[in-house]
Amino acid sequence: MPTDGGSDQIFELQEQVRQLKEAVVSHAVVDQAIGMIVALGRVAPDEGWVVLKEVSQHTNIKLRNVAELILIWGRTGVMPAEIRVALEDALDHHGPTQIPGAPPER
Repeated sequence: MPTDGGSDQIFELQEQVRQLKEAVVSHAVVDQAIGMIVALGRVAPDEGWVVLKEVSQHTNIKLRNVAELILIWGRTGVMPAEIRVALEDALDHHGPTQIPGAPPER
């Protein structure tokens, strides 16, 4: 018969599985947001990653949350102003273009 140590081990393994599932979902969200940045900002994938990190750092919002907000923007066209400004700044620094829908520069 398993001792209490066996149920502790099962609990620990279940917790590890939960954390791994969460990490997989988080990774997918971040990858999708990088894909949007790459496509819309016309930057390379490694630059898309840097842009996402910079937006996170400059807004003091967790990277995954920034990624989620970018995905929501892709679906709804709505983006918090502080994210939009930070994204435009990062793309100005790393990319050749501006956010789609913004007025053209003269």
